[in-house]
Amino acid sequence: MKTNILIPGVALAIGLGVGFGIGKGGGGAASEISGSGSEVKTRAGDRGMDRGSGGGRKSKARSLEEIYRQPGQSSRVQALLDFYSNLGPGEFQSEAEKLEALPFNERILASVLLFGKWAEVDPTAAMAFTGTMGMTGGFVRPTVLQGWASTDPVNAAKYYTENPAQFAMMNMMGGRGGRGMGMQGPGGIIAGEWAKQDPTGAMEWAKGLKSNSSQAMTSVVSEVAKTDPKKAAEMAASMDEGSRGNAYETIAKQWGASNFSEAQAWANGLPEEQRGAAMASAIAGLAQTSPELAATEIGKMTDTDARREAIPSVAKNYAREDVRGSMDWLNSLDDDAAKKDSMREVMPIWAASDSSAALEFVKSQTSPEVKDSAAQSYVWSNRTSSPAELVEVAGLITNERDRSRTTGVVAARWMQEDKEAATEFINGSNAIDDGMKERLLNGGSMWGGRGRGR
Repeated sequence: MKTNILIPGVALAIGLGVGFGIGKGGGGAASEISGSGSEVKTRAGDRGMDRGSGGGRKSKARSLEEIYRQPGQSSRVQALLDFYSNLGPGEFQSEAEKLEALPFNERILASVLLFGKWAEVDPTAAMAFTGTMGMTGGFVRPTVLQGWASTDPVNAAKYYTENPAQFAMMNMMGGRGGRGMGMQGPGGIIAGEWAKQDPTGAMEWAKGLKSNSSQAMTSVVSEVAKTDPKKAAEMAASMDEGSRGNAYETIAKQWGASNFSEAQAWANGLPEEQRGAAMASAIAGLAQTSPELAATEIGKMTDTDARREAIPSVAKNYAREDVRGSMDWLNSLDDDAAKKDSMREVMPIWAASDSSAALEFVKSQTSPEVKDSAAQSYVWSNRTSSPAELVEVAGLITNERDRSRTTGVVAARWMQEDKEAATEFINGSNAIDDGMKERLLNGGSMWGGRGRGR
């Protein structure tokens, strides 16, 4: 099974905190599926059926329980891959039903591997089973869809276009070309996999989509840009004007990482309204390999908005090599909004490596918005300072709501480490409202609810 199909399932499950509560609807739900897509027979499915009915399939060596009892996470992953690779088409459903008994963290990994492989063997049955999983099924479908598209993009595309209602949630989560949380919509998933095999065919299909066509075309261009940015640029130029922006930014970032001079020359030749964003993306790509040079290139930019968007990415990559140099560079900039956003990227790195120097930086800030962002990021990411010290840092935050929330985070951690001292602090604090105090003192979540947060 291709390992790149692991990403959507893990991102959705972890990012949204969803548990895989598997429905027990019986075998009928997985063998029947609504919509004309049920008639699609795939090459992957045929191969799986042949392998399952013949004698060439390896015998199942382990059970799920045995796999999770063995030491070593990487060994477990490999054992799961081997175990699921040896299943016949009729065995996947019973294994899927066993996932509910696993702890959440183990369930996520096993679910992604199982449904990814099931999608390669019998995608319509795998997709049908997601319909028995309640709301959780919507978060498993990306894995099924990508596993299907990785071996048979034509039929995966046909199923998607014939059953659009099944993927409505995925389209909503895909956001702005899938960039918001790093998630892709269904069209983007299929188009990206298709582009690995046939970029021209993938682009033709993406252009013909009735909705989210731009996202799908950008996925094609992104995949092509990994190996041939010039060809990707030609493909993007054929897109309609409203769809080119994201595609150009995607190309520029990948091209900037591999050959910044070429990417820069190309970006400078784009129409003025697209030039700044493409240049910012090219510099963000350059920052992955040469962050200090990227910081120098940002100083040459004249598009203020594009420059502001690129700064946090450059600052983060710069900090990985030289956190002090990154902070000195940020301090030299006359852009508080960019510095504020950059604190979320850089301060956790600095707090982990030199918390004393990071705290001095927080205290030295004269801009309230930069100081607030730096203090919040310091507190939220600090794992070495005592809660009493972090409470003092939270007190530096000028925004009342942010100060209360950050103080609550420290108090919740303090309750885990020293309940008596934390209780005394919470009772005497003016930064925490009465409702939050009550929840924290009663062992609940600072956010409310049943101690699970939101």
